[in-house]
Amino acid sequence: MFEIRVICDPADTDRVTTALSGAFATGSVRDYPTRDGKRQRLYVSADHRPEPKPWPTPEEAYALAPSIISEIGWTARTAADIPHHDGPHREYWLRKAAVLDRIALSDETADTVTSDASDLAARAAQRLMDVDGTAVICDPRRYTRQQYAAWAKNQ
Repeated sequence: MFEIRVICDPADTDRVTTALSGAFATGSVRDYPTRDGKRQRLYVSADHRPEPKPWPTPEEAYALAPSIISEIGWTARTAADIPHHDGPHREYWLRKAAVLDRIALSDETADTVTSDASDLAARAAQRLMDVDGTAVICDPRRYTRQQYAAWAKNQ
């Protein structure tokens, strides 16, 4: 564990603390004005983040998944039922990204890689990351597999 001190403009306080919490496992931020009162002093106890767990393989991630046809039907029905103004629906985006990833994977293993399937899977995975508020620091399709495996396990 270590201590970080930052002196910054008061308008930057939230941005700095967000960046620090993204890079480290942080405790609460102690915030004090500088002597001249024009800037802020931030003190944060921090530690390195634990090593991330390995990404699940597609086989592990989708072991409990229903058939692709079933999932296509579910996403189509759900898309028809969700009002567009009703905000993000995480389960919908997770299952849509997962089924598109599975379709792209089946194309890739059949040596008929179509950039359309891979592109659609990547775009849906990116949308899931947007819904989750996750920074793009990894392959979006791997993120989808990780999230789907966790979701399926808890169903």
